[in-house]
Amino acid sequence: MAKVLLLTLVFAPDGVSTAILFTELAQELRSLGHDVSVLTTTPHYNVDPDARQRQPLARRWGGLLFESDCQGIPVLHAAIPTKGSRVAARAVDYLRFHAISMAAGLLKTSDFDLILAPSPPLTIGVNAWALGLGRRAPFVYNVQEIYPDVAVSLGMLKNPTIIRGLQWLERFVYGRARMVTVISEWFRRRLIHKGVPPEKLRVIPNFVDTEFMQPGLRQNPFSQRHGLDREFVVFYAGNIGLTQGFETVLAAARQLRHLQGLRFLIVGDGARRGWLEEELRREAHPNVTLLPYQPRSSVPHMYASSDVCLVPLKRGTAQETFPSKIYTIMAAGRPVIASADPDSELAWVVGEAQCGWAVPPDDPAALAAAVSAAYTERESLSQLGACGRRYVVNHHSRAAVARQYDSLIRELTS
Repeated sequence: MAKVLLLTLVFAPDGVSTAILFTELAQELRSLGHDVSVLTTTPHYNVDPDARQRQPLARRWGGLLFESDCQGIPVLHAAIPTKGSRVAARAVDYLRFHAISMAAGLLKTSDFDLILAPSPPLTIGVNAWALGLGRRAPFVYNVQEIYPDVAVSLGMLKNPTIIRGLQWLERFVYGRARMVTVISEWFRRRLIHKGVPPEKLRVIPNFVDTEFMQPGLRQNPFSQRHGLDREFVVFYAGNIGLTQGFETVLAAARQLRHLQGLRFLIVGDGARRGWLEEELRREAHPNVTLLPYQPRSSVPHMYASSDVCLVPLKRGTAQETFPSKIYTIMAAGRPVIASADPDSELAWVVGEAQCGWAVPPDDPAALAAAVSAAYTERESLSQLGACGRRYVVNHHSRAAVARQYDSLIRELTS
């Protein structure tokens, strides 16, 4: 079996969804016989005190580096501050992570046969290449979001010189990687269009733990604690960030104030949470409730408390990102309303699984119409949820996806 170094921006005990994804992948690869070690950051996104207690971090290098053990997997954590909303500060945090992880990778890790480096950030591919040079190990670059395209689509990047520089960096990373894995067929087509050879691309989707996420009782401790038992709950959980169209969600909520017992429930944190809080203070939204990030142990109850779940992307972003939260929604047996470009994989998955509604992004009227349809056609929701559950168990279970990574690792290290 292979010695695999996972170089990732987030990992347990961080509670953000991407950290959970790669923690579970590392555990599955270990169960398949691979010797896995991890280079990552200290928890900085969704800090879960319970998870920190289960996986304590030991201080090294005067606090620049920490060590932990994740169910037998050795983990090195570069110390960075808790995630903020300023883009410039995040860029500095990335540089800090790269510098510390490079030193730790050269000085603190044993030999490895292959590096798996998921994006973002794009620059993690440069670190993986440099570490691989020192150990004569290839790296696999995993594309979770296509950069810089997503930043350009959102209007975050407008300077042509910076965009050209990032595009050069993108080509550098794709060119140096032994293999580029993408999470959707749509991503594969985009990268072929960018000049990546088709034989260098492998589609390996993200997954969900279908044992942990299962359909639950509508009335449960979470629903009772937050007064949801008698309401029709439209639910969103996750990153409150730049790719999500919360302007559209608030506008749709205003249009639906007349529906008795309708509640939009938003749970999470991110770069735009402050903006969302200010919007809710500035204008009354009696049918919208905002809650902070919840511990992972509450997640199954949160989804069970909902009637329908949202994936509200902005226009253009569904081409460069794929929110894996849809798999969590489907595993929970809940129907989905996805705001996504019609020619995106997200819209295709909703239609293929027959698990809900795909509506145009940035269209409050379309979103309100879908919520209204779910509200008035409640008897059909359980069937939509069952279709989603069946689809995700067949195509996106944890074990099935891990076997695809196992096959790739064997192929590249044989």
